[in-house]
Amino acid sequence: MIALDTNILVQARREEAAHHAEALRLLEGLASGREAWALPWPCVYEFLRVVTSPRVFDPPTPLDRALEDLESLLACPSLTLLGEGPGHRFHLRRLLEEGSARGRLVHDGHIAALCAEHGVREILTLDADFGRFPSVRARNPFRDPAVGGATRDPRT
Repeated sequence: MIALDTNILVQARREEAAHHAEALRLLEGLASGREAWALPWPCVYEFLRVVTSPRVFDPPTPLDRALEDLESLLACPSLTLLGEGPGHRFHLRRLLEEGSARGRLVHDGHIAALCAEHGVREILTLDADFGRFPSVRARNPFRDPAVGGATRDPRT
């Protein structure tokens, strides 16, 4: 199973984003397909925080439109939402230590720990920081469309 990071959702929502068309196609393909895919709950909230922020976008996405986007995704039968289970603390500790995560990287470690906890093999992201967590393969789908090892995008 693959998971999507927040930045893929943002790229799909915002037309001015560098990879908007590609991200939208990716998301539509996952949403209409039968292959299982996942969204970590922290990415859902982060998506809402980013796209509705007037500090990030001018104009920001209206909350009702962002929520409609999410509702259509959350209705997908192939989607799994990743939340903390009873063993999460062990995954969190292992991933944070594995990635030497401190400060802002703890959030990425949390997402990586959720992926590991739920058996996610790969996270699609534009964030090179996920390469710090080798237990979950990170791939930029716009730079390296083939399934493979972690990629790093120097622009992120």
